[in-house]
Amino acid sequence: MMRLHLHLLSDSTGETLENIAKAALAQYDDVETVRHFWPMVRTEAHLERILQEIAQNPGLVIFTLVNVATRRILEQRCLALGLPAVAPLDPVNDALSGLLGQQAKARPGRQHVLDAAYFARVDAIQWTIAHDDGIASEDWEEADIVLAGVSRSSKTPTSIYLANRGWKTANIPIVVESPPPRILFTLSRPLVVGLTTSADRLIQIRRNRLLSLNQMPDTPYVEEEAVTREIAFARRMFADNGWPVIDVTRRSIEETAAAIIALANERKVAR
Repeated sequence: MMRLHLHLLSDSTGETLENIAKAALAQYDDVETVRHFWPMVRTEAHLERILQEIAQNPGLVIFTLVNVATRRILEQRCLALGLPAVAPLDPVNDALSGLLGQQAKARPGRQHVLDAAYFARVDAIQWTIAHDDGIASEDWEEADIVLAGVSRSSKTPTSIYLANRGWKTANIPIVVESPPPRILFTLSRPLVVGLTTSADRLIQIRRNRLLSLNQMPDTPYVEEEAVTREIAFARRMFADNGWPVIDVTRRSIEETAAAIIALANERKVAR
């Protein structure tokens, strides 16, 4: 097991850096990463304090700093320490500058401006929270996406992730003993997507859920025959209504959401 000190410096929130680092590190095994996260680095005094920490814990430095003077200090000090310092957005900015014939504005956090898209995301999050788990079905026609699936098939976390991407998302549990509201089968505006998973995986998730609630894990909720029947019932409903289906058994929330967004975008183009 190798140990790596990873220093992430940003003059904004650092979300971009975190995602880049996470994506890169996922390609390596047996690495213990000690992450040092430094957001909102906008003064030389702040940078000096960070550089002392970097000198004490040498490792890889990844940064997104648009201020030329601050950036130059960081690069020079890392060079003196013999440490690699990487600016992952440089190649993208260079390519854009060449294509657009203009220089980047060098404004920290410009991607987080409070524009119409930002407020649309906030609205989507609020709407999605208010329409979780089958609530307020009379509003579903306003949704961009409606997720349907049996209990514990990742509907809520996927809905919240989609909302953070700006998609108003409702979700409805499919229960054998309790048919969903009739409006689900008459929706025209939103994309309805069925989420399914394997019985084994679903039983495992449900058992863990019951244990976390200090409840007995011996109920039809986790009984193999009942769970298999439940999944089959949901799948028949999806097929009867022609809804696209995504198997979440081996997918992360991000992967499931990406597949749903692709379907939604294809539907937009087709329309």
